[in-house]
Amino acid sequence: MVPGRASKPLRKITLLVQFNTASNYCIKHINFYIADFNTAYHTILGRPARAKFMAVPHYAYLVLKMPSPIGVLALWANLSIAYAYKTESLALVEATNLSIQMASVVTDAKTMPTDDLEIPSLEPPHASSKSKETNEVGLGLDDPSKTIKIGAHLDPK
Repeated sequence: MVPGRASKPLRKITLLVQFNTASNYCIKHINFYIADFNTAYHTILGRPARAKFMAVPHYAYLVLKMPSPIGVLALWANLSIAYAYKTESLALVEATNLSIQMASVVTDAKTMPTDDLEIPSLEPPHASSKSKETNEVGLGLDDPSKTIKIGAHLDPK
């Protein structure tokens, strides 16, 4: 799912899914929902599919373990492929967020008065930083008479 974007499934399809080889395998019917949005992944196995296979993912080791007729079936992922998909997915999310922000800016620009959209030809004058204002601040000690002056152009004496 891409943040900020909602997608309704177009349809549902049930496929026979098999993990591993003919000698040690696990096979089940899984429902897949077809959605119309871009993602780096071809399919995502959600909780219902993992529950049907009684699979347990371990994200740090990139392994998916499930029971099979011969014992525990461990499916190991390829780290470089997983990294490439993650990088592609993050780039896709950033591009989508950027397009959402651009659409928001265009919408805001359409509602602003035209006077606010004009670029001024001259810079407004800056406030003078040579003000003589000072502040007297207490040092936070037990004696309230102990203070310090804070200001821009104080006399060093």
